Amino acid sequence: MQSSWINDAEFSGYFAAMDEGLYEAEGISFEYLPGGPSVIPESSLLSGAADVALTTPDTTINAIVDQGADFVIIGTQYQRNPLGVVSLASSGIDEPADLVGKTIAVPDVNRLAFDAMLTINDVDPASVTVVPYAYDPTPLLEGEVDATIDFVTNVPYTIEQAGEEASSFLLYDVGYKIPNDTVVVTRDTLENKRDELVAWLRASRAGWDAVLEDPAVYPPKFADTWFKGTGRTVENEIYFNTAQKPLIESENGVFALTDQQVQDTIDTLALIGIEADKAMFDTSLLDEL
Repeated sequence: MQSSWINDAEFSGYFAAMDEGLYEAEGISFEYLPGGPSVIPESSLLSGAADVALTTPDTTINAIVDQGADFVIIGTQYQRNPLGVVSLASSGIDEPADLVGKTIAVPDVNRLAFDAMLTINDVDPASVTVVPYAYDPTPLLEGEVDATIDFVTNVPYTIEQAGEEASSFLLYDVGYKIPNDTVVVTRDTLENKRDELVAWLRASRAGWDAVLEDPAVYPPKFADTWFKGTGRTVENEIYFNTAQKPLIESENGVFALTDQQVQDTIDTLALIGIEADKAMFDTSLLDEL
């Protein structure tokens, strides 16, 4: 599996499933490939380096539409995308309308999503100053920007450690209804390794269920293995894991992707000019878990 970022709590469920032997119990061999800022998860699918990748649906579906990539989304880790607007509480930024006249640091990859969120909420993108963001909240803490676009599960911890109070809201909660860490495979893999994919989903779900039962239990176990060398503290990972729990869990089980979620994703992507359709999704594997 190709992950979408460096090793942190975002991928704890897979680490637990590996450490607890859950993949072996399902009869599958599993290799985890860490991601990072220079890694494009979909590329690992195209090269054959990975059978499964965690992606954002906008990049995946854009690759299907523009490049003819034969990808299929079979589930999603995050029911609600952790991406949001993060600011200092003193900024008074609590909703999209509060961004007017402010300077926001936005990663290039999220610029279309940010502008779409503004448009959905009747905020003229021209009324907001956007500057580049390198996934470092230092400019926010030093007052160089008023807010950043980042995971609300992570950056607020850094802000609080600096003695400040954080404020945030999810793009998802204000109308940009895109999930995250969508589980993507090629159609060839879906057709030829379906049983293995179902087994992988089952083992991974069990790993996430274990990790989220008590978000403080597993991060310390990974301190000298999966989290080693990241420069992040165990406390940071516990914060992250606790914050992401309600964004991952679903009454239908981890990785659930309902018909309504599929339609919401299609409708939202249309706002940024990406034409998705239901044929790009296959949730039937989830029915076999």
